[in-house]
Amino acid sequence: MKVKKNIRWGILGPGKIAHSFAQDLALVDGGKLVAVASRNLKRATDFANEYGAEYAYGSYEELLQADVIDVLYIATPHTGHMEWAVKAMECGKHILCEKPLGINLAEVERMLHVAKKNNVFLMEALWSRFNPTILKVKELVSNGTIGDIGLLYADFGFYALDKPEEGRLLNPELAGGSILDIGIYPIFLAYFILGKPLRIISRSKMYKTGVEVQTSMIFEYSDAQAVLYSGLVSKTEMKAEISGSKGELFIDPRWHEAQGFVLEVNEQREHFNLPTLGKGYSHEIEEVQDCLRAGKLQSDRWSHQNSVELITIMDEVRRQGGIVFPFE
Repeated sequence: MKVKKNIRWGILGPGKIAHSFAQDLALVDGGKLVAVASRNLKRATDFANEYGAEYAYGSYEELLQADVIDVLYIATPHTGHMEWAVKAMECGKHILCEKPLGINLAEVERMLHVAKKNNVFLMEALWSRFNPTILKVKELVSNGTIGDIGLLYADFGFYALDKPEEGRLLNPELAGGSILDIGIYPIFLAYFILGKPLRIISRSKMYKTGVEVQTSMIFEYSDAQAVLYSGLVSKTEMKAEISGSKGELFIDPRWHEAQGFVLEVNEQREHFNLPTLGKGYSHEIEEVQDCLRAGKLQSDRWSHQNSVELITIMDEVRRQGGIVFPFE
């Protein structure tokens, strides 16, 4: 079912990432934040007041039952993604769910089944997929500008061992660790640029709480390797490099939210500036709104199959690293 031009958004879980999302939503034409839900009414009210939302709810269920939104952005910790996406879709709500879509393949498949059954839109909020820099880099790789790809390198790390052990990063009950939170980014880049790997080699280190806090990966392809890293034990440069037979592409540090890149061919380097609108969540918001107006139930640019293939890769990385959550 097509959604009218002005799309009404709701946010479920007004945490840190939801603030960034709401700020970017205000920059996008044709969409407006209308409602926010938290388990704490004051928190929901404060968030709603800050971003001009008309409705604030002190429980998630109240928002799901209210007929005031067209699409819901789910920004809870990982362990809430499937539960609340399923409940919302069963109430007929279209969904943009923060990454990872589910904790494992079984959860993702359950979510896709419910989306199809209820005839609603569902997309994983993998915002880097819509980043202008990453789109241009993909285009340059695809058109052979740097030749045949031999190596892709990407890392993502920051220090988090000083965080509360009951918090989402270090708590196994909340699916903590680096892989689902930040490892998904380097894994995504390898998958997006090179496709599904033929073989995966992965090693992880664990923390005293039982979560993984450091993982190194090699993805093998027929003619290339991807060397990937994620970790919570130290800050890394967060750079990405794609090397080919004719040249190299260097995505600006904090590459998952890059504002540009360097192309080097024949020892000539050129920097391209491709700034995002706002922080960059705006581009996935535009994609969702375009899909809803067209009556689509999934994005052609980040499809249900893309989410299935990504989580399948992540499941294998976790399997090799011995990463299992208590509730699985």
